Parts: sequence; structure tokens; C-alpha cells
Amino acid sequence: SVFFIILNLISVKLTGKFQIFLVILLCILLFLYIFRGSMSLNVHRYTPFMPFGRRALFAAVAMVFISFGGLTKVASVAEEVRNPAKNLPYGMILAFCTVLLLYGLTTFVTVGLLDGHEFAWSLTPISTGGYKIFGTVGSIIMAFAGMLAFVSTANAGILSASRFPMAMSRDQLLPEFFAKVNKRFNTPHFSIISTGIFMITVILFLNLENLVKVASAMKIILFIFVLLACIIMRESRILNYKPAFVSPLYPWLQSFGLISYGFFLYEMGIVALLAAGGFIVGSILWHRIYIREKVMRKSALIHIVERVTAKEIAGDSLGAELREVLKERDKIVEDRFDKLVKRCEIIDIGKQITPIEFFTIVAKKIAERLKINPKQLLDSLIEREKESTTEVRPGLAIPHITIDGEHKFELVVARCEAGINFTQDLPPVYAAFVLVGSRDERNFHLRALSAIAQIAQDPDFDKNWLRAKNIEELRDIILLARRHRNGA
Repeated sequence: SVFFIILNLISVKLTGKFQIFLVILLCILLFLYIFRGSMSLNVHRYTPFMPFGRRALFAAVAMVFISFGGLTKVASVAEEVRNPAKNLPYGMILAFCTVLLLYGLTTFVTVGLLDGHEFAWSLTPISTGGYKIFGTVGSIIMAFAGMLAFVSTANAGILSASRFPMAMSRDQLLPEFFAKVNKRFNTPHFSIISTGIFMITVILFLNLENLVKVASAMKIILFIFVLLACIIMRESRILNYKPAFVSPLYPWLQSFGLISYGFFLYEMGIVALLAAGGFIVGSILWHRIYIREKVMRKSALIHIVERVTAKEIAGDSLGAELREVLKERDKIVEDRFDKLVKRCEIIDIGKQITPIEFFTIVAKKIAERLKINPKQLLDSLIEREKESTTEVRPGLAIPHITIDGEHKFELVVARCEAGINFTQDLPPVYAAFVLVGSRDERNFHLRALSAIAQIAQDPDFDKNWLRAKNIEELRDIILLARRHRNGA
């Protein structure tokens, strides 16, 4: 563990390369064991298939559940993964299939090689199986493979687990020093060292069987919360929740998972449940003592309640957090249009109005910002509309004019669910972008028109625009839209 703490402190890239080498070598040895062992199987050892019944099988499955803990380790290093939207799902699916294949075939071969009493008395059944295939050399090779498995698990465990304190510290859930990054190696040194010390302490002072049970129970509870989070986030219908990978067979797959995990927890026994409960109680106490006074967050559950009660009780903190996640994931670099949108006036009109009424409201807003005559601005907007309609497609209008002066440019965005009747030939407008700029801003004027056109081309734009709960959600639709950006 000390060696891997030092390795993780020095370099994430070096740690990753070392991990790849360990895993490839381990897979080669296991496939060799499976291939050669499959030629020496005794089929009579597979009957009876479950001598102690299904309940014993489920208890064993629950106990070794920690073996699938690597799935969450993949996600924990998302910040250091290239193209996480694509590579994380691929990595997790590939990891699950590989582990399932290796575990299944290795167990199948080992059962076919060893008698029941050999299993009962051996602490290293795969090494014993290797002895039956290759003799003493085989026993040594498979013992080495077992050591590789432990080593790779320890390395991956420190690599991934150390990122949790760092992330929690950034969210003010742990003291600030956990988020500090070593300037020389660019690694979270305090987080890595504290994680390593915790792991060494647990290994030294916990009974092996109880350690495995507690670890598996915590992993099952973690997966339960992951499934609950998936259900809550999807049912909340938060506008800024835009996952790049959508879990299939929703909600049936998630519901089946919750029931299965609950059953596994029940089969774990009282010791594992008490230990897991202790961790949960400790977390609640930490929240009450340290976190509650520092951080105020709104749960996605509030958005579900809002859907049911039709009350504006949901805060913006969750939406703002998701907004930052999307900006980082999609590598959105703000350009001048984004900065304009962040400070522009957005109007949410609750009744049907005429174009004249709409332009009157807009002219007043823009005139206040640009320090110009609102009557003159209103006349220019009306005259421009008379020349040719600015309704570019059903439901969307982009009125835009030039004014006298220099370095003047302003945007007003409006939503009118009841509609603005720009023309008799087209449906009412519910989304309007009004651009007003001086002649020297003509280049940016064209870029702004192009940006709006790209935003409105999104297939979900109309649905999201009418579904947005408030002005900030309308602003987020524009800021987070996929479009070509020209740089700041």
C-alpha cells in the first residue's frame, strides 16, 4: 500500500500505465488457467449444482459483491479521462463484461478441478487448481496471479478512492486541504495520503471476512443510491440534466436493481448491516456538524414535488451545478455572445400580445441600457417589421435593427407562451430574440444572428423553451446550446 501511495503521488499517467500492465498480465494468466484447466474438468463435480440451496448461493453472491467495485472506480477518475461522455460508458460496460467473463469461467473451471473438501480447506483454491494442471509450477504461477489481482486492486483503489475526498472538498463537504493539488506532480497529495492511511488501518485491524462483508454491503448501498439518484434526476425533469449516456430499459432495469440489491443486503447478515449503518449514521452526523452551516443545496426531489404541486419551490442551486458540469463536459468556452446572453434582459410574457405591444416593452428595456430615445427605437422596430416579417420560422422571430452611434449592441430575449401574432400567415411567436446594434458592430451582429439560428435548430429547442420554469432556465437553454463558438 505504501508503494502505491507513493506511485499515485508521483503521477496519474504512470499509475495508469502500471495498472494497464498489471491487468493485461493477470488476464493472460487467467485465460491460460481457463484454457488448460477446461481440458481436465470432472463433470461429476458440478452435481448437485447448489448443495446448500439458493439462499446460500445468494449469500455468497452478496459477500463477493465488492469484486464488481471497479465499475464505480471508472467513474471516479472522470476528470482525468479524455472524452468522458464516450469513454466512461464504454469503459464501464467493457469492465463489467470482462470481469463477468473472467470470474464466471475461472469459477467454473476451478469447481471442475477441485473436490468439495479441497474447496473447504483451501484458502487459495485457484492456486490449488493450478497445481492440478501444471504441478508445482502451476501453483506458483496462479499464486503470482493472485498477488497481481491484489496489487492491481490496491493500485486502482487508491487511484480512484483518493479522488472522492478531493471532489467532496471542492464541494465544501470536507476541509479545504483535501482539494489541494501538488504543484510539481499535479496530484491531490493530501487526499491520496489520507486515503492510503485509512486503507492500511482497515486492512490491519479488521477481520478478513468481516472486511469483505462490510465492503460489499457498502458497495451495494452505493449502487442503491446510484439507482435512486438516476430515478430522481430523470423524474425531476430538470432542464440542465442532459446526460450523454442514457440508461436503457428505464425504469424497469433500475427497479429490478433496487429489489435485487435490497435482497442481497438482507442476506449479508447483521454484522455487515450494522457496520454499513454505522457509516451512514457517521455521515449524517458529519453533515449536521460540519456541512449544514457551510453548504445549502436543493435536492432534485424538490423538482418532483414542484411537478406534482405546481408550486415554485425549487431553488436554482442544483440547476447551476448541472450547468457547470455541462460546460466542463462539453468543453464550452464562453465567447462574446455568451457574455451578452449572461447580462441581457430576458422577458417572460404571460399573456397574448400584439407586435406593437411587444416592441413597446422591448424598446423601453433597450433604451434604458443604451441611453437612447425609446420612441425613436420603437419606430425603427415597427418600420423594420413592416418591410418584411422577422418571424424566421413558426414560433420564432429575430427582429434586428441598426442604430446611430458607436460600440453599441444589446440583446433582449422574450418568451410568450400565449404567443405574439407577428403575421396572419404564420403561427404565433413564443420565442423572440431582439438585436439592436450600431453600424460598427455589424460583424458581431451577423455572428449573433448565426448563433441564434444554430441554437434554434436544436430539435428540442421548442419543447425546452416552453417547458422552462423561470428566466434562468431560459438563459441556460441559450448558454448551453451546442453551436460553433468564436472564442472570447
